[in-house]
Order: sequence, then structure tokens, then C-alpha cells
Amino acid sequence: MTIMLYLFGLFLLATGLSLLWLGTTLVGLGGSPYYALAGIAYLLTALLILRRSWHGVWFYTAFLAATLCWAVWESGLDGWALAPRLVMPSLIGLWMITPWFRRGMGRLQPLPGALMLWPGLGLATVLAIGAPFWFDRLPTTMGPVAAAIPASPAEGDWRHYGNDQGGSRFSPLGQITPANVGGLRPVWTYHTGPMPEGARASFQATPIKIGERLYLCTGYNDVIALDAETGREIWRHRPRVDPRGIYGLTCRGVTYYRVPEATGPCAERIYTATVDARLIALDAATGRLCPGFGTTGEVNLLTGMGDVEKGYYFVTSPPALVRGRLVLGGWVTDGQHVGEPSGVIRAFDAVTGAFSWAFDIGRPDFHAMPGAGESFTRGTPNSWAPMSGDDDLGLVYVPTGNATPDYFGAHRTANDDRFASSVVALDAESGAVRWSFQTTHHDLWDYDVPAQPTLVDLPGGVKGLLQPTKRGEIFFLDRRTGEPISRVEERPVPQGSVPEERAALTQPFSSGMPSFGGPPPTEKRMWGLTPIDQAMCRIRFRQARFDGTMTPLGTARPTITWPGYLGGIDWGGVSVDKKRHLMIVNNNQVANYNRLIPRAEADRQGVKPMTAAHMSDVGGPVAQKGVPYAAHITPFLSPLAIPCQQPPYGMVSAVDLRSGKLVWSHRFGTSRDSGPLALPTFLPIPMGVPNIGGSVATASGLFFIGATQEHMLRAYSSETGDELWRARLPAGGQATPATYWSPRSNRQFVVIAAGGHGAMLSGSSDTLIAYALPKERSR
Repeated sequence: MTIMLYLFGLFLLATGLSLLWLGTTLVGLGGSPYYALAGIAYLLTALLILRRSWHGVWFYTAFLAATLCWAVWESGLDGWALAPRLVMPSLIGLWMITPWFRRGMGRLQPLPGALMLWPGLGLATVLAIGAPFWFDRLPTTMGPVAAAIPASPAEGDWRHYGNDQGGSRFSPLGQITPANVGGLRPVWTYHTGPMPEGARASFQATPIKIGERLYLCTGYNDVIALDAETGREIWRHRPRVDPRGIYGLTCRGVTYYRVPEATGPCAERIYTATVDARLIALDAATGRLCPGFGTTGEVNLLTGMGDVEKGYYFVTSPPALVRGRLVLGGWVTDGQHVGEPSGVIRAFDAVTGAFSWAFDIGRPDFHAMPGAGESFTRGTPNSWAPMSGDDDLGLVYVPTGNATPDYFGAHRTANDDRFASSVVALDAESGAVRWSFQTTHHDLWDYDVPAQPTLVDLPGGVKGLLQPTKRGEIFFLDRRTGEPISRVEERPVPQGSVPEERAALTQPFSSGMPSFGGPPPTEKRMWGLTPIDQAMCRIRFRQARFDGTMTPLGTARPTITWPGYLGGIDWGGVSVDKKRHLMIVNNNQVANYNRLIPRAEADRQGVKPMTAAHMSDVGGPVAQKGVPYAAHITPFLSPLAIPCQQPPYGMVSAVDLRSGKLVWSHRFGTSRDSGPLALPTFLPIPMGVPNIGGSVATASGLFFIGATQEHMLRAYSSETGDELWRARLPAGGQATPATYWSPRSNRQFVVIAAGGHGAMLSGSSDTLIAYALPKERSR
């Protein structure tokens, strides 16, 4: 017997034993019997092959045919669903056709015709059904370019984090079109430089553009002014934060303000809020601190907060500017203990830095600073995402999170339950609540509202607000009153949490808009690269509880939380093509595998709240000290570190806001920079990958987006979803791009921070890249 035949036989034996054991376990859990039967088939084939009996080949041929029929019956005609069921068995069949196998069998007996057919048919089925996904083709475009000079200088700027005060992420610029976008080229790059010692920062900023300058921040809060045409650094302010002991150093943007009727230094200002809880005002011309703001240009955001352990409270989003006030919340470390720092929302005068008002959920009608020896109410829901404002209505729109900790809520107050996981409209001059709308009742899943509320006006006088959520529900509300514009209904949800808990009986669903949570997990939708890891994911699914979305966590077994804490929709939010009334949505379809841990068990495991000396990711064991349960929070992954759910894991879509109908939806991103065991495959197969970051829509009918695990910036047609252009980035573009006009060269630029993201495994970089059409084509 040749060594190759012997090794092949051992491989079949190992595969058979694995599948028999896994399949028997799965049957015992009420799952599919296929894997146990497949294990028997592999074992019989192995024994016959090791005896050099051609009956093993005949038997395997019959098994392969049966597998093909079962795969199509169970999963339908979906290439990704068929792949783990057919690729490995088909490759084994194809090996039996080779001369090496036949020589090892000892005699070149004619092959059965079925053996020639079935392996090829299996692979052909996968390839044919998956043909739209296997080949990542891109049209070549480069049409004529018109100068398309903006009607006003403001149209060529990008003045707020989301371009306008309402966060539409829409630009009226249209020089770059579907016809010529293929001609985009990088025109400059800027590197923010080495990080401070001890920093673990992520470059996720969206620059703003005012006049001929860009303003941006690094994850460690350096503020930088660049020449918008060339990328040349003009000034840099270093606030010299101490990054040690702070998880997730992030700054997503800065805020601009022109002081009315002011001249001279600090007439135009740039504001930033830092990871060590300072609000800073800088002269936009020089980068120097504005001495008349706060104390020599800074306001201490820890005032009134009581004791704050380092790393437990900081600011990642740019302050909202509404009616001359800077309004901001803060990031509070997830899931550590009862009584973490307050989630208070505060407003400060944009000129003097003087405190204006507070919205303290523990005392929602008290808007002053706490008295001596007091603090804002601890452990209340916070707001870490960007806010939006409407100067005409005098409102600031605040997306809120949970009271701490996240996965148990019996201790929460009535005010916590009223305002958590909501969008709250506050009076910009007083902090009084004008209205609030809750997206998740008594949130037990970390479904804090992560995305900026997006304001939109539609024909007929509609004053709308779009609130994307991690649940994948998008609520379309009247921003004047908070009443739904698109239908919302309360539906019963699963019950049966731990005895101390009081889970909500119903939850709101945006039935008038498409849902972006993705298809719910089922055993049939469990995935893998091979039948073995697919069977393991099926077992994990059967071992967990999943009664549908909003299944509460328990202690006896894990709970599948769908969507997981990534979303749905994360902080990238949505953009709106105002010209076509289209909402552009990028979303994730990845579940979590969560469980509550009784306190005694957590103590034995040594689960404790994080400290400045030991900060980790928001997942894993979270202590939840002060309540009866800790929690173990993790993505639902296979042993190969890929999602147990069937692809796609990320989608990009468009919704007609006038009808609420889905216009198109496509898989978002390829597998080039991701794969099993967190290793890149280098194969640009369009499977749809996890993504964090936002999009930018333009008047020409294009939108630009990075966001994916894949290191790529893309341009799509807003009307069709066709991908028209892409550019390779040095790391993932986990930021929202911006687009602006440069009058010096009469060109429209697109700029993105390609900083990557540690939790997304998308690399790391300090690069800001700007793209434009060649000068000779833009005149």
C-alpha cells in the first residue's frame, strides 16, 4: 500500500470518527441526523479503501450523490450555504479520480461513471449558484468631468461631523459622478505620527473642512489643521493626555464655531473633548488655546461627577453645537458595576465655556450643577454617540445607552427605564425634555443607541428624524414631537429570564421600515468551512437558547443574542441622498453567544471590575458587581474563529424614504483581509463582511464608504447599488469619509481616515488619504 493511500485512509477515518461523534451529539440535542450518518459513511469508505476495495469508491459515490441531494433540500440554491456541505466531500471525490489514488489501489480499474460525475457536479453547483459572489468584477469608468463649482463656499465645505447639523452625511457636490468616478486617484496622504507611550488608539476621525483647511483629531486627542488642497500640516495642538489605563482611545471628530460679530484671535474656534475628560477650545487660525474659554481654554468635565476611576469616563464624539451651546455626553465603561460614573448630558456656553445646563436622568427636572458634596446621579444611562441639533426648533437630539451594568436591570430606577436606549429631544437653552422615544424597553442586551440621529426633510413638510439602532430597527420619527412617521408596533417578545429580573413583555418594532438585523439564526443556517466545524456550530446552536430576537439571558445555558452588540447598525449610522430621498444603510449580521454567571461562580472565576491597570475589550467576562450576576459576552464564532452564521455578515442597502421600501441590498466587502483563525485569505470573494463606519452621499448619485474589515474605500451608485470604484487602504477605513471642494484646483476631494480597528482585526495605520480626479480632467 502506498503511503499516500494510507494517509488518505487515515484522513477518512479521522473525519468519520469526528463526524460520528459530533453527529451523535447533535442528534441527542434534537438536530439533523445527517452528520452522524455521514460519519458512518466516511468510516465505511475508509475501511474499504484501506483494504484496497473498489467497493469503497462505489459506496462513496452513492454517499456523495445523497449529500448533494440533502444539501440542496436543506439549504436551497445558495452558493455560500452549499459550500460547507459540498466542497470538502467533492474534493475527496475528485481525489479518487486522480492517477495517484488509482495507482495506490493497486490496479487501474475503470472508474464508475457516477464518480466522474458527482464530485464535479457538487463543485459545479456551488460555483454556479455562487457565481454572482465569486467574481469581484468592477466596471471601468472615466467619463467627462465638468467643473461643477459649488453655488456658495459653504456648499463646498464639510462643516459638521455629519456635514450638516442634522447629520445627513450628504454633500451637494457633484463633480465626481458615476461616469467618471473610475478616474479617482490619491492626491495626498498625511500621517498623524507615532502614538504616545502607553497609548492604544484608533484613528476613526471624520475631518471637517472650513474654508481652505481641514480640522481633525487623533485617538489621543491631538488636534490638527491641514491644507485641504495639499494635506500640508498647518498647526497641531497637543493636549498631552495621559493614555495609560484608558480602553479604546478614540476621537471621532471636532466641532467648529464662528463667534457672532467677533474679530481677532478665537473669532473662529475648534472644540474637542478628550479621553481624560476635558473640553478644549482652540483658535482655528493658530491652534492656540482660547484664554477666555473656561480656565485658560479648557473646561474640566469631571466637575460634578464625584469620584471617577481612570478609564471609566471619557468623550469620543464631537460636541453638538446648538444655539451657541456645546452639548456633550460621555463614554462610560460597559458592564463593570452598579454606580459607575453618571451618564449626565451637559451644555456649556460656546464663547465662555460657562456651564449652561445638565440633563441628569436621575433628576430629569433639575438642570443645575450639584451642590457641595453631591454629584450627578451615578450609573444612569449615558450618551456616547454623536448628537444632532436643529437650531430652528431649538432642540438637541440625544441617543442614549443603558444604566450600568448592561445585562441585568432589576435595580434600575423608573427614570432609567424611561430614558435608556432612547432618542431624547432636549431644549437646547434649558436642558428640559421636550420628547423621548424608546427603541428598546428595559434593555438587557447592550442595545444602546450607537448612531447619530439623522434629520431629514421630505416633500409635504415632513420634518423627520431617522434613528438607527443595534437591533437593526430604524425608527422614523417627527423630530418636532417624537411621534412615529413610519409605523411602529409593540410585539410580544420571549420571556423567562433569571428570577430577579423583570423583562419587558413587548418591544417596539419599526414595521413601516425594513429591518436590518439580518435573517434569524437557525440550525440550518449554521456555517463552517467544512462539515466538521459546521456540525460544531450546529451543536452550539442547539445547546443555546434562542426563541427569537430579544431572548433574555439566563444561567443554565448560553443565549444567542441576535443581532449581537455590533449590530445591526453601529456608530456609522446612515446617510441620506437628499436629492433622491434615499437612505443608505450598512449593517452587520453577526450574533452573540451570551450567558449570565451567578455571583458565586463569577467570584470563583476571579471576575472583577476593570481597573486602570487592567482595561480590556467590552466583551468577555464582565463583572456587573452589585447585582446577582456577572455575564460572559462573546461573538458567536466557530472553532476556526469565523461566525457560526452563514454569510453574508455585512450588507449595504438603500431605502426609499417616501415609501419605506427597500430599493436594493448587496453584500458588502470581500474576504480578502479576513478568514479562519483571524488570518487573511487574500481572496477577494464578495461574501459580505463585518463593518464599522459610515457612508457619505453626494448629489451626483454616488456614495462613498470604507467601514469593512477589508482595507478598502468604495464608491457605489445610490440608485442601483452597483460598485463603481474602489481603492486599497493601508488598514480598514473604520471612519466615515468626508467630501469637499477645493477652489484652488476646482476639484472635489474625498478623504478618509484609514486607521483600522483592533476588535475588527482590520490592521492599524495613522494615515489620512485624500482622493480627487486628475487636475487636467477637472478643468
